[in-house]
Amino acid sequence: MIDLRSDTVTTPDDEMREASRTAAVGDDVYGEDPTVNDLERRAAEAVGKEATLFVPTGTMGNQVAARVHTEHGQEVLAERESHVVKYELGGLAQHSGLQVRMLDGGPRGIPTPEQVDEEYVEEDAHRPGTGLLCLENTHNSKGGVAIAPEKVADTARAAHDLDVPVHLDGARVFNAAVALDVPVTEITDHVDSVMFCLSKGLGAPIGSILAGSEEFVSRARRTRKLFGGGMRQVGVIAGPGQCALENVADLATDHEHARLLAAGLAERPELAVQEPETNIVLVDVAETGTDVETILERCREAGVLGTKFGPTTIRFCTHRDVDRGDIEAAVDAVAGVLA
Repeated sequence: MIDLRSDTVTTPDDEMREASRTAAVGDDVYGEDPTVNDLERRAAEAVGKEATLFVPTGTMGNQVAARVHTEHGQEVLAERESHVVKYELGGLAQHSGLQVRMLDGGPRGIPTPEQVDEEYVEEDAHRPGTGLLCLENTHNSKGGVAIAPEKVADTARAAHDLDVPVHLDGARVFNAAVALDVPVTEITDHVDSVMFCLSKGLGAPIGSILAGSEEFVSRARRTRKLFGGGMRQVGVIAGPGQCALENVADLATDHEHARLLAAGLAERPELAVQEPETNIVLVDVAETGTDVETILERCREAGVLGTKFGPTTIRFCTHRDVDRGDIEAAVDAVAGVLA
C-alpha cells in the first residue's frame, strides 16, 4: 500500500529505533531526562529561540502557547482555515476560554497587516481585547504553501505594534524554509513562539517542540503539566526526535516527489491539480463526475491512500517513507482508477 494520506504515517527508521533503545533517561517532570534536555537545547538552537519544550503533539503545543500568551476571555486573531481553527476541536475555547476572530488570509492563508489593524480590539470596560495572533506556515489547508519570511514579518509587526504577541503554528515550518531556501530562523525570528512537529516530514514516531523565551517556556512547562503532558522517562521518544532534527535537508526530496506526483496527475484532463510548493498535493476531482469518497475507495483498492480534503478535493502528502518508484506507481494507479 502506498500511503499518501499524511506525512504523519512515517515509521521510525533503524537509527531512530536504536536511539530509542539506547537513550539515557530520567524523570522529565523533574527536568532530569538527559536525552530530552539535549533535544530541547538543540531544537532551541535550530529555531533561534532561548528555550524549548518537548510536547507529545503539535496540537498540545499550539494550545499550551495560546494558554500562556493570553488571559481568559480574550480574543485570538487566526486565519479562518488555519489548523488551530479547523482541526483542534475548539481547544482555544475549551482549554483557555478564548474567543476566535477569524481572518480571511486569501489563497496563501496569511492575514495582512491591515487586517490585523482592523480586527484588533482594545481592552475596555466592555471588551476583553485581543490577546494573541496565530499564524501558520506552511499552511496546511491552502495546500502546504510556504509563506515568505517578509510576509510573516509584516503581519507580526502589525500585531507587535499593538502589543499583541504572535504564535506560529510551524508544524511544517522546516518544509517552508527548505522550499524557500532560507534559514528557518528567517521565519521564526519574527514571532514570539513557534511550534514545530518532529513527527511529520522529519520522521519521528512522536513529538513536537514549542519554542520561545525562557520566561515563556517556564510558564509553558507548567501549562503542559496542567494539560496532562508531564511525561517521565521520555528519552525513549526524545531519542528519535534528535535523529529527526538531522533530517531537514531530506524534505527537499519530499517536495520533489510532490512535484512529480502533481505533474503525473495533471496529465489527466479531468483533474485540476494545484502546483505544490512543499509536500502536499491538492487534486480537485469535480470534473470526473464521481464523488471524492468513491474515488478514494477505488484508489485504496488499487493500493494508494489519500485523504478527503473538501467536497471535491483529495489531498496527497509525500514523505520519507515513499520513494520515486512509489510516486510513479501511484500516478499509474490513479490513472487506472479514472479510466
